[in-house]
Formats: sequence, structure tokens, C-alpha cells
Amino acid sequence: MAKAIIKTEKGDMKVEFFEKDAPGTVANFIKLAKEGFYNGVTFHRVIPDFVVQGGCPFSKDPATANRAGSGGPGYQIPCELDGENQYHDRGVLSMAHAGRNTGGSQFFICHSRKNTAHLDRNHTCFGKVVENVDMVDDIRQGDKILSIEIVEE
Repeated sequence: MAKAIIKTEKGDMKVEFFEKDAPGTVANFIKLAKEGFYNGVTFHRVIPDFVVQGGCPFSKDPATANRAGSGGPGYQIPCELDGENQYHDRGVLSMAHAGRNTGGSQFFICHSRKNTAHLDRNHTCFGKVVENVDMVDDIRQGDKILSIEIVEE
């Protein structure tokens, strides 16, 4: 089973994937991470007590940073909403999208359950931070993802 280490300017977060519940989303995230797609993107959207969001390629370059939040990998993936782990809680990774089946590379990490229940079965939960989840509280808009390392266990 693969895991991910999201390496940020604030430290590293270890992620376990929900491969059984969101196999396509997990495979897409792993593919992009292995290709280096996430290297240097920022958390372009940070809403306290809600989510931190990253994964937009426009956030890498100051010349395109004003478009952060609107980019992706050049394709879209279907939502996977039927699994048992489709529950947004503290540390959960979920796909951002602009409507059903329009996700690609942008993802968010939830701060808590308090303001995220409405996302259940609307956005695909595909993993959870299992080490250093408190770092989510320290992330600020513009903080960089240095890289995402995939570890096969």
C-alpha cells in the first residue's frame, strides 16, 4: 500500500490513502506526485477552520499566480463518492472541483469536521494525514509544497 509524504516549508505530513474507496483518485494523485507535478505549487486557498487547498499549477509562477485555483493537469477525473470513507474530517484529503467530475490536480486538506459536513459525497475523499496533522493549522496562503514523495510499503 502506497503512502505519501507532503513536504512543505512548514514540515512534512504523512498521508495514508483510501485506495479501496477512491482507487482512481488515488492513482491520479500518485501519478502526478511521481511526475513532480506538485513540486513548487502553493496552498493558494486557506480558509481557517475549513480547508487548505493546493495543487494548481498556476500557483508556481508569480506571472500566473493571479489565476491560482483555476488550473489543472489538462484533464478531468470522475468523482468517487460511494466508498465508506467519504466523510470530511480533520486531516482528510479531498479533491477540489468546479462541479461534479471536473477534478484533476487540486486538492484540499480539512481543518476539522465543524464546517465540512456539506462536502460529504460531493467531493472525493482519497486519503488522510496520519502524522503531523497539526501542521494543517500552521499553513498560510502562499506556503509552498516542496514535493510529494510516494512511499510504497
